[in-house]
Amino acid sequence: MALFKKVPSDGHKGKVSYNAGIVGGIVSLAVSEVEGVELLSGKKKGIKLYFEKDGIYAEISVKVDYGYTVPDVAFKIQQTVKHNVEAMTKYKVAKVDVFVVGVDFSETAEQN
Repeated sequence: MALFKKVPSDGHKGKVSYNAGIVGGIVSLAVSEVEGVELLSGKKKGIKLYFEKDGIYAEISVKVDYGYTVPDVAFKIQQTVKHNVEAMTKYKVAKVDVFVVGVDFSETAEQN
């Protein structure tokens, strides 16, 4: 488990710590905000995070609902993940890779 600490630059003493689970939850929440996608679950996890010195690298695997444009949805996921993680944790997101592993052709997806 990764543990990251941020010391405020405004001179106040104390620290804020984030672990990988918190950042993973923020990423999951960000993906759920994007319309037309479903995060993979089960044995194959939909989110992989790598914490490096130059920022957080995220690999996100999703299924896209039928009728949505894959490049547009993938770009929206990248934007939303980067914005949410950086706004909520103050850490830099270096890269967000989106892997579309399937298209959902079910009747509920077609109604969107």
